[in-house]
Amino acid sequence: PGFGSGTMFSLRTGILPSLSASGEGETSLFLSFLCSPARQTEMAGISTVLCMSSSSLLAPSFSKQSVRISPRTNRFSRIYALSSNDIKVGTSIEVDGAPWRVLEFLHVKPGKGAAFVRTKIRNYVNGSTVERTFRAGITMEEANVFKETKQFTYKDGSQFVFMDLSSYEETRLNEADMGEKTKWLKEGMDCNLLYWKDKVIDFELPITVQLKIVDVDPGLRGDTAQGGTKPATLETGAVVNVPLFVNPGEDIMVDTRTGTYMSRV
Repeated sequence: PGFGSGTMFSLRTGILPSLSASGEGETSLFLSFLCSPARQTEMAGISTVLCMSSSSLLAPSFSKQSVRISPRTNRFSRIYALSSNDIKVGTSIEVDGAPWRVLEFLHVKPGKGAAFVRTKIRNYVNGSTVERTFRAGITMEEANVFKETKQFTYKDGSQFVFMDLSSYEETRLNEADMGEKTKWLKEGMDCNLLYWKDKVIDFELPITVQLKIVDVDPGLRGDTAQGGTKPATLETGAVVNVPLFVNPGEDIMVDTRTGTYMSRV
């Protein structure tokens, strides 16, 4: 908008790596139109980015090619450096070639000797937890772990299928790699898939989920005000302890972090 005959602008181009829906590597071209300095105020923040596959680069005319915006075009290969003094809970760091999440940390300044940072970290890939100590002030590499929201759609044999509702791209995870969190997983549930170096390394459930009770143990008879509980089987097969007043067919809220009953819906 606002461009007329004689308007001056510059064209910036570049080559970006991307992945196709099939997972194969592609080369993408981005074109960025930048306004002349005289129009920067009017057009601030406005740019046009066109992405097309490498096959389109050989076409004699762009008008005959369909322009496709890949859902992965925003995944740049980035390397972050941080100091051990910047470590905090939730920081993702790369140690021994693997991604780790900081669970606990403590900056220690002894009376003698150099300061250090004592941490407890969890491996994103295999789930193991270890304690590691880092010298204060050293340079570390931050793991470029990012999340994408996908919907669990169905189970195909031993694989769980997640779908991106924008691109309809499917991602399959093996049951053996998902651990016990699958007992809270229900079709149609939105989850976060965690990526590192364009590979899924973990997935996150919602903190609370709503599930239906399909069977309950009779439990103890008597005054329900005393806080008695009974085991209940949920629609996903998980078993949780619920209050005596909860019955089959009712929906309850469960905390997926602890696997405990929260409330009746």
